[in-house]
Amino acid sequence: MSIILQFTAVFSIALLSPMFIPLIGVMKYPALDNFVNGTTMPGDHRRIDVTSPLDGSLLSTVPLSTPVELESAVAAASEAQSAWASLTQRDRSQFFFNYRELLRSHLDELAELIHLENGKTIPESRAEIDKAMELTEFACSLPQLTSGEVLEVSQGFYCSEQLEPLGIVASITPFNFPIMVPHWTIPVALALGNAMVFKPSEKVPLSAGRTAELLTEAGLPDGIFNVLHGDRELVEAICDHPEITALTFVGSTPVAQAVYRRATASYKRVLAMGGAKNHLVLLPDADPEYSGANITASMAGCAGQRCMAAASLIAVGDVDHVIDRVCQESRAMIAGENLGAVISSAARDRIESYITEAEDQGARVLVDGRNTVVAGHESGSYVGATVIDQVTPEMRIAREEVFGPVLSILRADSLDDALAIENASEFGNAAVIYTQDGDAARQFTERARSGMVGVNVGVPVPREPFGFGGWNESRFGAGDITGTGSISFWTQAKKITSHWIHTDGE
Repeated sequence: MSIILQFTAVFSIALLSPMFIPLIGVMKYPALDNFVNGTTMPGDHRRIDVTSPLDGSLLSTVPLSTPVELESAVAAASEAQSAWASLTQRDRSQFFFNYRELLRSHLDELAELIHLENGKTIPESRAEIDKAMELTEFACSLPQLTSGEVLEVSQGFYCSEQLEPLGIVASITPFNFPIMVPHWTIPVALALGNAMVFKPSEKVPLSAGRTAELLTEAGLPDGIFNVLHGDRELVEAICDHPEITALTFVGSTPVAQAVYRRATASYKRVLAMGGAKNHLVLLPDADPEYSGANITASMAGCAGQRCMAAASLIAVGDVDHVIDRVCQESRAMIAGENLGAVISSAARDRIESYITEAEDQGARVLVDGRNTVVAGHESGSYVGATVIDQVTPEMRIAREEVFGPVLSILRADSLDDALAIENASEFGNAAVIYTQDGDAARQFTERARSGMVGVNVGVPVPREPFGFGGWNESRFGAGDITGTGSISFWTQAKKITSHWIHTDGE
């Protein structure tokens, strides 16, 4: 029985009792276990609580797995992978047509789960699942993208290429997109013939458990997708395991660096996506109404907990009329309504410390989201949309990833000055310009040192088949984690040269 159905049954019974509402510490969902070889794998683990950032309520508990559990998952993956890889690309992709339909039919249920464990609003949660469906659709198209080629390179000599899976692979994902970010890797890696050990964030494990159930319901063979919950000990064991051939990681830059170093030391193929400090450049000719709304949505969407969020607005020249619009839009972001929670009270405190420090250093807080409390959810973790002017490049808030709904405004006299600020950042995930000047946009897209660039698009996430991937300290390893570039990451090419001898008379 799925965790959702179990919850429905427990909740329905509990409602019959007048004691249900006053109970403190009652979990909304059953205790979560690992998922290995097509079934849950209980064990004697240390366990930690999973709480909702919306109101601090207890959702479940999750195990902290050890290398022992990893060995079981790798053994299951090893046993299943060969038969899975022997299927044709078309046959493997067929499973993901079924899976995509299950995502669609369970969209409301999954959106509610993300809302509870991550704190996003329901519309943001639904959009995340829409993106997961798009990523799954890309996996369905792989038969057309991996057909290979055959070429007569010399008379009677033919060269061909075919893609082979790597074997057992791993994916480690963060808390901020419990469904979407895992789907950067799961559909493509599996459809290409690999078996996977998946380690989600221990802060949002319920979505991962439901993903495993839906993949099984779609017909995926046992052992091809295995979920292990844990913390640093498990991550290090995955990095070190000799049978895991490739690994992707998404998280903060310091951890991405550590994962990349450790996993490549054991000769794995690694792509580790780190943090960001995205710059939005605002020129005086930008459309005020559109730009104001778009900048605010980029800053405050998903409570700013995304690596593509607006972090710094570089205001060029006289753009105060647009900044006034940003402030107006920001004040309309109401925590608990159209602005979700941040992941934890510790995250809230960290975000607010950046705001206070910047103010102490001379920045001017135009819209203040500190000390935000939502009525009826006083134990929730909320930061209101915040706009800070007079930030200078040397301030910590201008250099480090805040990961909250906070927009820092830096002032520049020209586009050249703005580009100098953008290019000085150690990160290189996204950069955006707001303008109606085509030449200014061309200069910006050519000179910005970021992997993803937007023109009047505050969150320039590429759509499939274009790949997601930053530069500099935002990515460690080669290639993109999505799109056509991901195909080469999850496969290795086998080149075949043939020469057939024809004798006379035959």
